[in-house]
Amino acid sequence: MLSKNTIKRLNQLTNKKNRLKESLFIVEGDKMILELAGSDYKVTELYITTEMEPSISKDKFPDTHIQLVSSAELKKISQLKTPQNSLAVCCIQDQYQLPQLLTESLSVYLDGIQDPGNLGTILRICDWFGIQHIFVSADTVDIYNPKVIQASMGSFARVKVYETEFAVVKSLATKSEAVIYGAFMDGENVYNQKLAKKAILVMGNEGNGIRPEIENQINQRVSIPNFSDSQQKAESLNVSVATAVLVSEFKRKL
Repeated sequence: MLSKNTIKRLNQLTNKKNRLKESLFIVEGDKMILELAGSDYKVTELYITTEMEPSISKDKFPDTHIQLVSSAELKKISQLKTPQNSLAVCCIQDQYQLPQLLTESLSVYLDGIQDPGNLGTILRICDWFGIQHIFVSADTVDIYNPKVIQASMGSFARVKVYETEFAVVKSLATKSEAVIYGAFMDGENVYNQKLAKKAILVMGNEGNGIRPEIENQINQRVSIPNFSDSQQKAESLNVSVATAVLVSEFKRKL
């Protein structure tokens, strides 16, 4: 049986301040938890329901405290509206050391992304397209936000996220001879561009776009054309959808 203190402690991890204080975050669902077994993340606690056939075995997490709980108990500590059948408590990793040079063809910089679902989806997109380096501004939503973790579908454990000022990324781009592209509504049609073999793609805030001080340092502005013939058409694309389209085009032209 879960104690009141345990329930309270785990529920407090919904708050970023408490996550940082305890250096812990939560992952839910067998599929994502099993992916942690082969990652650099350490799982300290596992809570598994007794009412479903478990797919998580002790041999995959030999140093982890595993506790069997009822579905009702799991619901008390779950951060999801519809709890799954397992929950893991994991250690937050130390900040990755910034690379000295960019050796990959494409990296991404996220400027003030606020929606956790968008960030999690972008992590998943970057994982799919083989983008390992994702740089984020300090005001981008916390990667360990439970909604980010859930939306990433485990991709958070396979990519590297660096919180850093754009000036650092700009310097890195210069040293690596990488072209900095920015996504803008009034940018050049990305499908008509000869894209650089080494690039950093900057994606801006959902409502305000890329902030002016960063906009001034971008080498080339790109956009996704609207193909609709209707007089009434969508004003813009969701930032995660736009990231997927642009990243796909960069990768296609490599």
